[in-house]
Amino acid sequence: MGGEERPYGGRADARRAAQRGGGSRRRTPDGPGRGPGGPNGPGRGRGRATPPGKKRLIDYPRAGKYGAARWVPSWKLVSGLFIGFIGSLVAVAGIGYAMVSVPNVAQTAQAQNNVYYWADGTQMVATGGETNRQIVNLSQIPQAMRYAVISQENKTFYTDSGIDPKGIARAVFNMATGGQTQGGSTITQQYVKNARLDDQSQTVSRKFKEIFISIKVGATVKKDDILAGYLNSAYYGRNAYGIQAAARAYFDKDAVKLNPGECAFLAAMLKGATYYDPEGATSIDTSATPTANSARALRQMQDTLDKMVLYNHLSASERAKYTTLPKWKNSRSNTRLSGQVGYLVDLANSYLVTHSDKTHVSQDVLQRGGLSIYTTFQKKKVDQLESAVKKVQQANIKPEKRPKTDKFVQFGGASVNPTSGAIEAIYGGEDATKHFTDNADQTGAQVGSTFKPFVLAAAMKWGVRNKDLGPEQAQDERTVVSPKSLYSGKNKLKIKNYDGTVWTDKDDKEWLQTNDGGESVGRAPDYKIDLREAMRESVNSVYVQLGMDVGLDKVKQSVLDAGILDSSLASSAFPSFSIGTSDPSAIRMAGAYATFAASGKQNDPYSVDKVTSKDGTTYQHTKATKQPYTSAVADNVTDVLKTVVDKGTGTAARLPGREVAGKTGTTDGNKSAWFVGYTPQLSTAIGMYRMDDDEKSKSRTFLEMYGTGGQDKIHGASFPAEIWHDYMAQALQGQPVESFPTPEPIGEVVNAAPSPSVTPSPTPSLTQSPSPTPTPTRSQLTAPPTPSDTCGNFGWGCTNNGGNNNGGTDTGGTDTGGTGGVTSSPTESAGNGNTRGNGNNGGLFGGPNG
Repeated sequence: MGGEERPYGGRADARRAAQRGGGSRRRTPDGPGRGPGGPNGPGRGRGRATPPGKKRLIDYPRAGKYGAARWVPSWKLVSGLFIGFIGSLVAVAGIGYAMVSVPNVAQTAQAQNNVYYWADGTQMVATGGETNRQIVNLSQIPQAMRYAVISQENKTFYTDSGIDPKGIARAVFNMATGGQTQGGSTITQQYVKNARLDDQSQTVSRKFKEIFISIKVGATVKKDDILAGYLNSAYYGRNAYGIQAAARAYFDKDAVKLNPGECAFLAAMLKGATYYDPEGATSIDTSATPTANSARALRQMQDTLDKMVLYNHLSASERAKYTTLPKWKNSRSNTRLSGQVGYLVDLANSYLVTHSDKTHVSQDVLQRGGLSIYTTFQKKKVDQLESAVKKVQQANIKPEKRPKTDKFVQFGGASVNPTSGAIEAIYGGEDATKHFTDNADQTGAQVGSTFKPFVLAAAMKWGVRNKDLGPEQAQDERTVVSPKSLYSGKNKLKIKNYDGTVWTDKDDKEWLQTNDGGESVGRAPDYKIDLREAMRESVNSVYVQLGMDVGLDKVKQSVLDAGILDSSLASSAFPSFSIGTSDPSAIRMAGAYATFAASGKQNDPYSVDKVTSKDGTTYQHTKATKQPYTSAVADNVTDVLKTVVDKGTGTAARLPGREVAGKTGTTDGNKSAWFVGYTPQLSTAIGMYRMDDDEKSKSRTFLEMYGTGGQDKIHGASFPAEIWHDYMAQALQGQPVESFPTPEPIGEVVNAAPSPSVTPSPTPSLTQSPSPTPTPTRSQLTAPPTPSDTCGNFGWGCTNNGGNNNGGTDTGGTDTGGTGGVTSSPTESAGNGNTRGNGNNGGLFGGPNG
């Protein structure tokens, strides 16, 4: 029995043996089972072997361990969970990274302002969007501004990843626990925050989204672009978003011109302008006084400058220059586009869009905004012109007292620089929010006798046609005229073609040209008067016939050469074209007379000098001077127009101590009156008319001005000349006195009277001895009462309405300082008379009127 296994001692031993892996409760000599022959034999016991347990994915609690050991995770489990957690984070981050996009400041600020500036560079108005923001490239931001922000807010900007883990954790914890939220800690994060102005909710999800965006920005965007984006999107106070808007709001200069001290000052504003703007913000917080804010701003500014030196971004010597607050300007109140500013902005916009081939500013570009538009308008002159108009208007125009004559009175005016063509001032009307049509740019009002200088210029440039030659030869054989040339000033003068035949219209009716008041001017019986005197007294018959002798085609070309737009011209098929049936704007009339002031050099009027965008300058005006008239022609016209002001219909425009040239104009029916005049430095046109100004009406009707302002009749010599005088006296104050060039002799004296034969007479009389010089005064030559007799020096108080003889009315214009009116054939009146003047034909840049 030596090899026989020792039997178990009892049931307890058997049970324990089974638990240790035995198949039966009790061993037998035959094996683990009870019966003989092993487990399958007949002697098998009652117990069976335990099958192996099913393997779990995560062995926890741990199998085969007892007590506390069952709950201690294995190293495999710990490692797996860690790897799984990290993997999950990476997956979430990857998804978040893929779902976010890099912000674009330009897209988040689509409604940017266009900022308009006066001629001196000061800001006029910011408009076009709800946010005062302008985007500029990094090249337009001084290095001092970049390093001021970096030194103060994120010194490791150029080397960090764009996020601050500690700052993020702190911000997330505070938000999760209900504490105060915090902004981004790096410039990149602040840029992302600023660029997401459409979502400023203080939530954990938004913060996590900004983290992902910041990571993506830091990994994909150049640091310089991030910095430019931040500086262009940050808020600096005073409703200024972006460095360019801030530079204008505080210093009225472009960002590129900021010095280090100003840059450090603006960096301080990023801390919160409520408490750092030296102007103070006591309406928000009573502790934000100007004194307290100034002290805070100075401390912050100095700290920034010190850090710039510490981090080698600024030299100590340069830093020493900025120890006090820079000179800042008071903030502007929100400017509505009312008053004259509305007209100015519209005029500038119209110029840009109309000339988009040069300015590269289409309507779409203008609407997107972000432009800095530097205009030619001088604020002081704009204010002075408005003041001069209001002075005359308030003193004389009383619609409540004289509703039938003083209602609907309108004024318009414009000043143009003769040297450059720059529009320096306009008066567009009472208020751009009340009267929408710009009276400086478009009226439809005929300009009357202010057209006569263009006829004179044509006669001195091309000359009159030779009456003895045929049509073709007459075009080539011409005689340049002298201002001493003689023409008939007879009233009801039969107007002749160059060949001496009487002009007739299509109905074969003769044209009889009347003078205002029905007066013949000159010495009877032929009433010859020279061109200078005829201009001085604004004699219609003289200049209508002169226009026919030169050729109306040449008169029209003379008008165009001076800068008047073709689209504003009446038909040149009628003799009255020479006396102002056309309706150019005040701007174009001032510009055309400026051509004479500049000795024949013509520059188109313009209102925008420069345009800049975020990329820098996109448009710069360049002069395109033409010379349509020789200096001899232009200077002789000026010399003749000086006579008008010195002792003619324009004496109300005299400026003591200065030379002035100009011309009055009053149209038939007394529906408009003008004075256009100039000095060597400035050309100004003033127009006045009455119009039933219903902006919704398709037809706008010009009304007569008999009795307006308490005057029997309105003339160019009255209110327009008075406004011109008051304005120009202010506008030229302090400017040097300049004289016009002395004109050189020009042309020949045409239609000269033959030398009288000398007949001895013991008692010669004045009537028997003609004057050797064909320039008699009006009082010597006119048999009927003269305008000076009935109208006074300024032509006021005239009672003769004129213009109703032989051939109709309402076809043109003249002004004799109290006389006016044009008479033509019924045919011309019907087709080209006052019905033209009633239309609105556009303006300087957006339509025909110029």
